[in-house]
Amino acid sequence: MAHFNAIPQHVQPSILVKKLLAIAIVALGFGVHLNVAWQVTSDYFALMVTSIVVTLLLALGLGRLFKMDTTTSHLLGSGTAICGGSAIAAVAPAIHARNDQMALALASVFTLNAVALLVFPLIGTALRLDEQTFGVWAAIAIHDTSSVVGAAQAYGDEALQVATTLKLARALWIIPLALISALVYQRMTKTEGQRKISVPWFIPGYIAAMLFASLLPQLDTFYTATFGIGKQLLVFCLYLVGASITVERLKVAGWRPLLLAFVLWLVIATLSLAWLTVLTG
Repeated sequence: MAHFNAIPQHVQPSILVKKLLAIAIVALGFGVHLNVAWQVTSDYFALMVTSIVVTLLLALGLGRLFKMDTTTSHLLGSGTAICGGSAIAAVAPAIHARNDQMALALASVFTLNAVALLVFPLIGTALRLDEQTFGVWAAIAIHDTSSVVGAAQAYGDEALQVATTLKLARALWIIPLALISALVYQRMTKTEGQRKISVPWFIPGYIAAMLFASLLPQLDTFYTATFGIGKQLLVFCLYLVGASITVERLKVAGWRPLLLAFVLWLVIATLSLAWLTVLTG
């Protein structure tokens, strides 16, 4: 529909998906208990940190190899390492990225998000991954929250809960990454002052929903219904993600940023899967 201009001009899918996805994620929080969330995050903390550090360093190294500017390389590394478009949007003002650099990074990351949404469940099924392993893999290897929870939902409810919890824990790294990026940029350019760094409201909202469900278990019927509504709303969000991608937008991205984004994604997806299936048995 997006390619054939069937989306009404006054409708802006990218804006709608941000608002509705935030609501959907908070609703999904009512389906996760605090003890489960803590267990999942602590069990895979080392994998999460390792993947973030490796991705950021690899982005800068490969960016130089591909003769790309450091700013675009860092934006792509941030989006791949942490939280796709949200990380790019948070880091961009911290390093004074230009609009065209931000657009290139976003277009490349969103393209791979669309691919991951379809490919990951097929790979997981082919490798016979259990739902928890798949949920962890999706949370680490897929960029944007919408595609992470979308791929996990297609795999099963347990995969959805694990993936959403770990993905939001990973998203919390937006804060230190943006702060460090701003400090490094200021040292390199000798600029003063720092722009305000915002935290997506759905992260504390998701945590609050988990606390509510854990402290008041007698409202289980309400939690189940809310979790179901969140899943259905998520489906509509994924439609909106697709409606914001066009062939023209892919052409604008160019091949260098897309190649860098693809290599980063391939390396992290492969290494994290090896970690989960080989190193941890």
